[in-house]
Amino acid sequence: MKASRMVVAAVVGLLLVSLVGADDFSFSADSMTGSMTKGRERVLLQGNAVVLSDGMRISASRIELYCDDFRYAEARGKVTVVDDGRGLRLTTEVLFYDRVDKLSRLSGPSVMEDRKNGVVIKGDFIENDDIREFAIVQVNVRILRKDLSARSEFARYDRAANSLELTGSPMVRREGDEYRASLIRVDLDTDSIVLQGAVSGTVASAKAAKTETVPESSRGTSND
Repeated sequence: MKASRMVVAAVVGLLLVSLVGADDFSFSADSMTGSMTKGRERVLLQGNAVVLSDGMRISASRIELYCDDFRYAEARGKVTVVDDGRGLRLTTEVLFYDRVDKLSRLSGPSVMEDRKNGVVIKGDFIENDDIREFAIVQVNVRILRKDLSARSEFARYDRAANSLELTGSPMVRREGDEYRASLIRVDLDTDSIVLQGAVSGTVASAKAAKTETVPESSRGTSND
């Protein structure tokens, strides 16, 4: 019986390679089970599971692939994503990845390292859009970069523009200075900080960051 299951798994593996090998997609694991029925494709990889897709390497204790051409991947257990081309490294407890829209959702304590911009972002939920180069971070947000650190409950990180927008009791520290406001924007290229609403701060260093306080009358809702 065990030998029969091994043969079935091997056949399914061969079918996978023939179906998706041309799309720069491959995988490996200690074991695999699944169905290749049209419209109900679903494969479960368990034990040292690895998926390679368009230069991205996803590794986890288990990875489930499903939908047409295995568009979606759900990974659990010591999940690590490495994308050397984009300079990204992600770690999380649970990952959902859409291979077509290039969208990643990280749940549980998660870390996003943007090595190109030298930024480390932590939060309990991260949604990263590779096409727009834009990430949304929620709950227990922590951001580190050189001499700058920040925290909030919600953050928008524009990787293309290298900028941050923080809301939800945001606070930014830079070289000993501390800034608080209802909304804080940080340009990571120039280190400029824009404070909006309920502004307060403590300047402890001789060289304060370039800051701008937005007047009460000009407050508004930020857009993407």
